[in-house]
Amino acid sequence: MARRLGVIAALVALVASWTVVMPKAALALDPFTGYLMAHFTGESSTGQQIYLAHSTDGLHWTDLNNGSPVLLSTVGTRGVRDPALVRSLAGDRYWIVATDLCIGCGQDWSTAINNGSRNLVVWESTNLTTWSAPWLLNVAGAIPDGRNAWAPEAIWNPATNDYVVYWATNVPNNGATKHRVYYGRTTNFRTITTAQPYITRPGSQEIIDTQIVETSGTYRYVRASGDGQITLEGSNAILGTWTALGNLSGIGLTGAQVEGPMWTKFNNRNEWTLYLDQYSSGRGYLPVLTTNPSSPAAFRLPATGSYAMGGTRKRHGTILNLTAAEQTRVLARWGGTTPVNRLQSYNFADRYVRHVNYDVRIDPNVSPAADAQWRLVPGLNGASGTVSVESVNFPGYYLRHVNYDFQLVANDGTATFAADATFRRVAGLADASASSFQSYNHADRYIRHSNYLLRLDPITDATGRSDATFRVVT
Repeated sequence: MARRLGVIAALVALVASWTVVMPKAALALDPFTGYLMAHFTGESSTGQQIYLAHSTDGLHWTDLNNGSPVLLSTVGTRGVRDPALVRSLAGDRYWIVATDLCIGCGQDWSTAINNGSRNLVVWESTNLTTWSAPWLLNVAGAIPDGRNAWAPEAIWNPATNDYVVYWATNVPNNGATKHRVYYGRTTNFRTITTAQPYITRPGSQEIIDTQIVETSGTYRYVRASGDGQITLEGSNAILGTWTALGNLSGIGLTGAQVEGPMWTKFNNRNEWTLYLDQYSSGRGYLPVLTTNPSSPAAFRLPATGSYAMGGTRKRHGTILNLTAAEQTRVLARWGGTTPVNRLQSYNFADRYVRHVNYDVRIDPNVSPAADAQWRLVPGLNGASGTVSVESVNFPGYYLRHVNYDFQLVANDGTATFAADATFRRVAGLADASASSFQSYNHADRYIRHSNYLLRLDPITDATGRSDATFRVVT
């Protein structure tokens, strides 16, 4: 009996351990109705951030958030490129994983190649609209003499019940210093297994950009890579053996012209597009169409005028097919056209509200001008008739009072933050044709300047009324 009880206890413990490590079952996703692209735009401190674009057909794109970045990196190099947008197996969580790289922000290409960041930058969301603060995920630090970590991608692997994250690292090995693709496995994008070699090319040939798509053809998976050509390979297992299928030189596209392969399947038909970044000519993405990703001969260039990429130049990114619910949330958050404004002091007309080192004040002759540019968006706490004041060049950062002082702070998604960053725009206390901003959670206090610094104070006299009055100008 004792042995039987011991066996039963062991079985119970084993089942309990299975419960811990097995992933949550995937939710049945609704039909896809739209597309969301995450991308960067170019070599500048603002261009090397996270931008979003939306499409209803996968070929015609509209820039979201008025063409401004939706997320800024505050970690590592404080710049990001090559974002991968990942939906969880359960459909209840999303991650953005990006290269920690900012060319021209105190780092040049030589440094980035030979002594760059070994980390990736990661954000997490439960709704595609409110994102966590970014964190660094060290993926290449354990690679002997690994010198950077570029162009990450991630895909769910049913064979291992986790995500395979793969990226390029510049490594000297076997007499050649070049970029090779490595991989690690994760369940939460906060910890990852030790990097393992994944793809390398013969001799001195590098490989940097590669992206895998799941298909319904000869191979379950097809990957496109930038390795001097745009090379196609097929496999039935993500970590299995891959078969060379050919390249796209037959339609005039080589690695000397294009890079950054980005797949998506059309929602309403058995057809795929492989977007390629025309980096050599500076024209951004070009869609290449196919009904059979496994066959290079089946790819074709788009007809003239059959696609439109929107106002911003789109560089290496990723596309997520959207359900109707996801699309509604994304467009409600970033789809509108909100004008850019300045907040001009009523009694110091040469001064405007601006941020500097995340503090907020009024100054004349603001440089850069974007430090004094704002969008008055619907109040974060959802109260009718309220506004929040979002920075143009630090999207996702809002004017918030902290101990009655004002700071520019990233939205952390909490109710406390929402209340502190929400105001009622009322008739100006000193001039009804202007505006004053009454605190939502301290209704006896208003935004005002004092010694040129912004504060949240009760207003009791004429000076206070003038200090708390602003003109909203375009």
